[in-house]
Amino acid sequence: MGHEIGGYHNRPDWPKLGPSLLISSCLILAIRTAKWAASYDARLSNVELEKEIGYAIHLANSVLSKLLASKEAIFPQRKETWYQANDEDIPK
Repeated sequence: MGHEIGGYHNRPDWPKLGPSLLISSCLILAIRTAKWAASYDARLSNVELEKEIGYAIHLANSVLSKLLASKEAIFPQRKETWYQANDEDIPK
């Protein structure tokens, strides 16, 4: 199996984008809920908070997707190799 490296593609480094999505979601959630009254009863589920968390994640994901589509180079990159076919790869 004689694969030869044909070159490299620069691609976004996905493991490094996870913390970006987490931080941006938390910032959106914090801004949207900043004026809410404090709730101290942890036994009660807060349906409104669950909705806000889902919406914050949705917003952050949308922004990240748009930025990746148009400005991929601003994110951390890694080199992905691509392989060139040689004589062994061609069926006879």
